[in-house]
Amino acid sequence: MRQVDKHLEDKLKDPYFKELYELEEQKLDIVKRIIDYRIKHNLTQGQLAKKVGVTQQHISKIENGEFSNIATLEKILLFIGFKVRIEVVPLHKRIKEQILKARSLRIHPQMA
Repeated sequence: MRQVDKHLEDKLKDPYFKELYELEEQKLDIVKRIIDYRIKHNLTQGQLAKKVGVTQQHISKIENGEFSNIATLEKILLFIGFKVRIEVVPLHKRIKEQILKARSLRIHPQMA
């Protein structure tokens, strides 16, 4: 486990990776809330889907972290008592520069 923790610690030094990692953590929080609701109310994915008015496949995709359909995600969250808030937040200049530098090094590794 220590090797995994060390690897993650090293990866989180990359600002681009860190931003994506934090987004995944937020998505995981949403997924946990949906699954928790289903468990507390003894519902299958299909039963929740019927109550919400979406397909079971949509519930499954969202519970697996695929958030490609925000409208469906919003329907589900509203049904279980939450709302979606999408916020665009500018990166600090330093972080933006670090990300651009890290991305360009990945595209042109010979420049490193």
